[in-house]
Amino acid sequence: MGSNDGDRLLKRMSEMERDQSFPDSEPRDAATIMLIDRAGPQAKVLLGRRHHGHKFMPGKFVFPGGRIEAHDSAMTAVSELHPDTQAKLIARVGTPSREFARGMALAAVREMAEETGLLLGVKTDVPPQTPGEIWTEFAKASVHPDLGQLHFIARAITPPKRPKRFDTRFFTADATTIAHRIEGMVGPDSELVELVWAPIEEAAQFDMPTITSVVLEELAARVAAGMAHGLPVPFYHMGSDKFYRELL
Repeated sequence: MGSNDGDRLLKRMSEMERDQSFPDSEPRDAATIMLIDRAGPQAKVLLGRRHHGHKFMPGKFVFPGGRIEAHDSAMTAVSELHPDTQAKLIARVGTPSREFARGMALAAVREMAEETGLLLGVKTDVPPQTPGEIWTEFAKASVHPDLGQLHFIARAITPPKRPKRFDTRFFTADATTIAHRIEGMVGPDSELVELVWAPIEEAAQFDMPTITSVVLEELAARVAAGMAHGLPVPFYHMGSDKFYRELL
């Protein structure tokens, strides 16, 4: 992505409407996966539509994801993060560690399973050793997360004085990493009521948060650049009066 494209995305982030009238709070670490399908002539990305009853982003199309949990970093995996990915994940954090980087990546994998029923990884004859109940479905299906298949695409921190604040890491993985599907996880009574595979170049037409549309463009640029782990990762964060787009 060229500097002009980066400036354009940064301008969009700075100009988006924000109600900053809420008490300030510390952002919570979160992670999400942009699952892409490159089998056809156009690369597609998986989007989920949030339930209209949610107080936070009701009805919006988002990437499946959520907060990191205490046991995430202890989950076993068949491969570890690429060294470049790990280095970028622990850049600009308070206490950088391998466990922190693993926890972020594994949280993204777990949240994908919980919200969509899609378990990403490698299925074997031997179930993985799981650190807690939140990983039970992986043990039942004998699916082991495959962290080496994850690519770190972007990071963004919600501006201060918003109702909910997150320090989100955006990963991507290929649809070929889907090892198991749990039926019935998406529907009218679930957190996500609908899943859509949308061409990456057209996905921004859906009703989605500004940051989601911005990261979609970052994803398109990364796909076009070849998906190498060593490529720069944009980090969006708020300064005193505007957004910054820093490259990790």
